[in-house]
Amino acid sequence: MSLLGDRLARLPRDTRDTLFLLATIAATVLPHASHLPWWCSAMTALVLLWRGQLAWRGAPLPGRWTLVALLVVTAGLTWLNYRSILGREPGITMLTLLMALKTLELRARRDAFVVFFLGFFLVLTGFLYSQSLLTALWMVLTVWALLSALVLAQMPIGQPSLALAARQAARTTLLGLPLMLALFFLFPRIAPLWGVPADAVGKTGLSDRMDFGAMSEIANDESVAMRLRFDGPLPPSSALYFRGPVLSSFDGRSWRPSPRPFAMRDAAPRVSGAPLQLEVTLEPLRIPVLPVLELGREGPGAIWAIDQLQLTRGADLQWLASRPVTERLRFSQRVWLQHEHGPLLRTPTLREYLALPVGLNPRTLAWASSVRAQQGDAADTPALVEAVMQHIRQADFTYTLEPGRYGEQSPHLIDEFWFDRRLGFCEHFAAAFVVVMRAMDVPARVVTGFQGVDPVQQDDYWIVRNSNAHAWAEYWVAGRGWVRADPTAAVAPERINAGRSLQPTPGALAGVLGQMSPQLWRSLRNGWETLNNRWQQVVLNYSRGQQFDLLKSLGWEQPDWNALGQLISGLILAATLAGWVWMRWQMRPHDAWSRQRARVLALLRRLDVPAESHHAPRQWAQLVHARHGEAAQPLVDLLLALEASRYGPQAHAQDWRTRQRWWAGVRAAGRMLRSNR
Repeated sequence: MSLLGDRLARLPRDTRDTLFLLATIAATVLPHASHLPWWCSAMTALVLLWRGQLAWRGAPLPGRWTLVALLVVTAGLTWLNYRSILGREPGITMLTLLMALKTLELRARRDAFVVFFLGFFLVLTGFLYSQSLLTALWMVLTVWALLSALVLAQMPIGQPSLALAARQAARTTLLGLPLMLALFFLFPRIAPLWGVPADAVGKTGLSDRMDFGAMSEIANDESVAMRLRFDGPLPPSSALYFRGPVLSSFDGRSWRPSPRPFAMRDAAPRVSGAPLQLEVTLEPLRIPVLPVLELGREGPGAIWAIDQLQLTRGADLQWLASRPVTERLRFSQRVWLQHEHGPLLRTPTLREYLALPVGLNPRTLAWASSVRAQQGDAADTPALVEAVMQHIRQADFTYTLEPGRYGEQSPHLIDEFWFDRRLGFCEHFAAAFVVVMRAMDVPARVVTGFQGVDPVQQDDYWIVRNSNAHAWAEYWVAGRGWVRADPTAAVAPERINAGRSLQPTPGALAGVLGQMSPQLWRSLRNGWETLNNRWQQVVLNYSRGQQFDLLKSLGWEQPDWNALGQLISGLILAATLAGWVWMRWQMRPHDAWSRQRARVLALLRRLDVPAESHHAPRQWAQLVHARHGEAAQPLVDLLLALEASRYGPQAHAQDWRTRQRWWAGVRAAGRMLRSNR
């Protein structure tokens, strides 16, 4: 490393600055790598490496026709990949490649400025994919590096160090910080400008399709799915079911929603008891379903608007959107934990919840028939449910995140789980339970979502993680409607009653830190999540309503767009006046000697002495004596003393007190001469 550092220090300035710029471009492109086509990332890396090699060897840049050929290849590959060169994805792809290709013709300062412009624009496009705190910190570093490269381009003389350019860039950025904050707080929040995608879609992992064993993969993800703040004490974990996709169609391997999601089948919920109020901050989803705590009063067909997203209450009482929820949402919810829903009488619409794939899982169907026969024809539905739950409790079922793959040797997945291996996660138990209930002629369906929260609050929020992803069942009872049943509670009651999900295998870093201290990794993770949540709440969720609240705190009784415009106009006027004052101050001499000479020169001109700024104090003394004679001897002596202190053999810098006493004497001598005229 020391040899490399010495080599870099001995490089010509152009080579060093070019290598620094190439490294900055690579850092700018890096966050886009996961969103760009593989050939775009590879081509960008090759071009930057080629340009770096040319700079290191001092070799000439490629000719114009080489660049034209590369540009044609770039446009062609973009067209083949996207069938267009317009739009967000092809536009960012072209922008990345054009910035890399532009480095192959860095022959003048204006070429470097084009690269800087493209780099700043590419930094901005990074927020189209993610607005997380980590992304913002990385963008700040890349902007600082681009500004440092820009400062170097403005220093044509000598070989200024990178540290000097970085300090100047930081100083310039700090000068612009007040303007940046003013724009952040006051620039109008007008949709859809502030509704660009916040983070990558699908971070919560829920899906509108449940394959046998899929949710165990979701449960390995411990990232935050939502944050909750209750207006009151936290309800028991066994009541915290967040209703997401409801799945009723089963083909033997996969569960899917009803093909008629808006059919008016279920009646509005029947609620009782006191309502519960909570605030939810939901991370982006990959599904058009909003998982919320069960259950509000809204019936099928109800409309709910959250910011720019409109949701409709589906027939199975889940909230459905017309598109995936790609932005972070913050909303309030009023729910009743004591509720009933669904038809009270058996209707033809319930037949959908009895359908089973033909010819599959014969052993399970036979077992269900035998249990039904044992209970007798008079057995009610709750008794059948209890018999199935009792079987799960007494049989050797095991709740595990690693049950292995089902259906590799046979299409009868439920049979294999129910009789042979008996290893499974929540969706295995929920799916098998629903199949058994349908085989007993009891309408049933699978519900997916989240269950439980972290046992400890984090920054006054209760955390629901992707590892809280869960699947349970609902069965229909005459006179009551749909009733929740969670077979997971029969085999792993701690999962439901305490909200304690299975812990996935830790990664390398988590494993090392966990061995050092059992609480270290959890503390670091919670600290980072708290910081990231503050970023989301304070910065990303800063909205038009908060702008108007700010105006109200500044004295506007009824804040509106006009008030916001008045405040912005006032700030622009204040900034203009401050700039004018700053320019006037910059025009003044700032060192003590120059200020002293300027004051003396002004005084001499008031005394009609033809003094000039290029004269030395001795010349001023001669001109004063020639103009005022012996009466000006005190002032002459003071000017000669100034000459001696500045240019004499014992020249020294006067301290502040000495200069003040000397200036008081000059003013007194000047007043005496004016009074004698």
